[in-house]
Amino acid sequence: MSIIRLYRSFIVAVIEASLIAASLCLPLEAADAETYQARRDRMVQLIEGDVRDTSAYLKRSALDERVLAAMASVPRHEFVPAELADQAYRNRPLPIGYGQTISQPYIVAIMTDLMELEPGQKVLEIGTGSGYQAAVLGELDMRVWSIEIIEALGKRAGSLLQRLDYGAIELRIGDGYYGWPEAAPFDAIIVTAAASHIPPPLVRQLAIGGRMIIPVGSRFSTQELILIHRINQDEIVTRQVLPVRFVPLTGDH
Repeated sequence: MSIIRLYRSFIVAVIEASLIAASLCLPLEAADAETYQARRDRMVQLIEGDVRDTSAYLKRSALDERVLAAMASVPRHEFVPAELADQAYRNRPLPIGYGQTISQPYIVAIMTDLMELEPGQKVLEIGTGSGYQAAVLGELDMRVWSIEIIEALGKRAGSLLQRLDYGAIELRIGDGYYGWPEAAPFDAIIVTAAASHIPPPLVRQLAIGGRMIIPVGSRFSTQELILIHRINQDEIVTRQVLPVRFVPLTGDH
């Protein structure tokens, strides 16, 4: 680990300790709300730092302020197991059960940003997981369709999104490789698990002018985050963004 990373980790630990101490002087509910908001704000600062560090890959040195505001609003601690709630705002992935993870906040932010979304657009998410990415999209006023292959995760995410007032998000249990053809075309498609190749059914469901972001590669080799831009009916342009590590896309394909 670099000296800069060590220093950043030390500062984060000191701030967390200060926040906990300060929360003892507040009513319990107010202390919790203020502490979680402060942690979200600090998480956004860490995301901004990582974006600057990887700007050569991303071809941008800052993210859309709307994306950062969404990241600062969605209660990530609700989307992780209760025993990991105190780690929810660290800039790292966390396990959510069934061999799956909630993605690193930096990754969620850049994947959302790279789709260059506008309010009201149609977004298909492949791999609902905890429901966190769908909530970020909902916070941006997107119309969201999300598919999860693991039934228990899909049902849990659906209940949580309803409870947190993200109920307009459409959820389905199924194999995301084949998309959601009856709701297509989509202005954007975000795939939150690594595929061995770009799924042709998803490309066909991408609207002209639309973008898809997908990690491509196997569990045991380097994966690349790929950005796909559909120019017209017959032409797509792809760009490798940066190396990543995701759980594999599963299903009968």
